[in-house]
Amino acid sequence: MESKKTKTPASVPATEVWDAPVDQLVLDAENPRLASGAGGETPEDLLRVLWTEMAVDEVAFSIAANGFFREEPLLVIPADKVKGKYIVVEGNRRLAAVLLLRDAKLREKLKVTGLPAIDSKRRVDLNTIPVFRYPDRESLWTFCGFRHINGAKPWDAFSKARYVATVHEQYNQSLDEIARKIGDRHTTVKRLYRGYKVLEQAEGKAGFSKEDLFRNRFYFSHLYTAVDQTEFQKFLGIDAEKSLKPNPVPQSKLPELKELMIFLYGQRSTGKEPLVRTQNPDLNILREVIGKPAALSAIRSGLSLERAYEIGTGDKRRFRDSLTRAKEELQQAKGTVTKGYSGEDDLYETIADIELYASKIKEEMEDQRKKRK
Repeated sequence: MESKKTKTPASVPATEVWDAPVDQLVLDAENPRLASGAGGETPEDLLRVLWTEMAVDEVAFSIAANGFFREEPLLVIPADKVKGKYIVVEGNRRLAAVLLLRDAKLREKLKVTGLPAIDSKRRVDLNTIPVFRYPDRESLWTFCGFRHINGAKPWDAFSKARYVATVHEQYNQSLDEIARKIGDRHTTVKRLYRGYKVLEQAEGKAGFSKEDLFRNRFYFSHLYTAVDQTEFQKFLGIDAEKSLKPNPVPQSKLPELKELMIFLYGQRSTGKEPLVRTQNPDLNILREVIGKPAALSAIRSGLSLERAYEIGTGDKRRFRDSLTRAKEELQQAKGTVTKGYSGEDDLYETIADIELYASKIKEEMEDQRKKRK
């Protein structure tokens, strides 16, 4: 019987697991998660991104203790540029863990600490890793899409969007077909793609740069959620279906596109903080504001998002909202007064003030009711 160490790619059918020598495997510079990370595309750059951002240590501890599970082979394709090498399309974290466990000098160079030591037997066992070979990336897109967009191992939103764009534009798969094959029933594929195309246009045509964010982290979900909503679409001059293409925002609306990106992410070079700190409630408030001219003028003039919302809402709605919230808060106070109040003077003075305000508001409301009659 042919031993594990002497098998070659040619001697193993593509449908069977092949034990690939580790030195023939390379990290994937086109992996959506790696490509979205900061840094270059050299093997050491990719390994550094994996170590610093993707919890390789968790995988490394498991492999050090248990070995590499043959039930979870890596998925690889032949490298076009280097004969005899294979690109790991699926399983880069596991390959990174093996590389770091086997090579003390590499750990020292990348300043990787805290990994367990492995004995000589484990090191020999890790000279090869089980893999499945595929002819090219296109043959793997359905599996990767299901696993990382709609499945058990989700990527971050930007990586998902980048992958959808790759499959749609390079493999000529329609967005509907992508959604069908990965089981997407919530238009996630279209929302991701629209957001990705708007981002590309913002960077390429509208003068926006992810390098100039007010804060360090780029929350892509803010953008793809916003451009899925009617108010933001009207602001940018796009609609739901016609925006599913490159450069969806009309030329005349590029200033608004840059403005929206600054609303969402701020601009460090000009000292502008983002209006949206969290999707809930800030993005919802911005959606209300951006559709009302008076409120939009308010944030353009430098007023806060909350103040602009008040201006856009109008006195009638603000009055109704304030009374409703006050009632809800007082109901909660009533339910906790027995155990929550211990005779403090300041709290008694507060409820006396509330009683006074409530009495005056009621008097003014009664006057208004008489006038209407």
